[in-house]
Amino acid sequence: MDFLSGKHVVTVNLHSQSALMNEVRGRLRDGAGFALATLNLDHLVKLRGNPAFRKAYAAQNLVVADGNPVVWLSHLAGGRVSLVTGSDMVLPLCVVAAEQGVTVALLGSTQTALDRAAAVLEAQVEGLRIVARIAPPMGFDPEGAEAARLLEDVAASGARLCLLALGAPKQEILAARGREIAPHVGFASIGAGLDFIAGTQRRAPLWIRRLALEWLWRLAVSPARLAPRYARCFAILPSATLAALRHRRDPRNLPPA
Repeated sequence: MDFLSGKHVVTVNLHSQSALMNEVRGRLRDGAGFALATLNLDHLVKLRGNPAFRKAYAAQNLVVADGNPVVWLSHLAGGRVSLVTGSDMVLPLCVVAAEQGVTVALLGSTQTALDRAAAVLEAQVEGLRIVARIAPPMGFDPEGAEAARLLEDVAASGARLCLLALGAPKQEILAARGREIAPHVGFASIGAGLDFIAGTQRRAPLWIRRLALEWLWRLAVSPARLAPRYARCFAILPSATLAALRHRRDPRNLPPA
């Protein structure tokens, strides 16, 4: 399913979590790396004004829909994309890694969160081995020399799967660089997923998520940080909805957001 961000096309090429896990399983089995991104409205907004983010997204070879608005726009346009959030991918990705006998690296967040998350994941997933826990320094630049060194540390650890918990656009930019520096490693951008597992951030209760109101929960927790972001996201919804309807009537059109 293709989406437009301004004049730029972004393709969701894996439509479900099962399809994603099958693809990751095959790549880990075959020794092939990847960069995995989770498309949401915030990404579509940032892609319009951030050339580095656009370049990084073009290097992501696996893309899923992370955000109910993206799923709804897809359905409105006649597509069949299902929700696959970065936070919900963490445990299944670790299960697949353990099944395939490959080791895992955690990169991002804080050292405390990484240590706690690693302990929880290794306790929950039989056979899982987390061989690197790397917390970037304050002011980390994903395009700088420090980022290259961290990616080299991931490669040197022997990990074949690296979970990136940095937020957009840092994690996607780092994943794109990882495809060059450590091409045998799969880089998965999972946002706050490790913080939720570690308990350093509290995720919305399941019933709120099932009502598609997790965004409202997050807004209540961090209004100053998230209110401007959500305002920009809501601003593109009317044109995105109209475009999705046009696409449904005429398959030659793309559903932009």
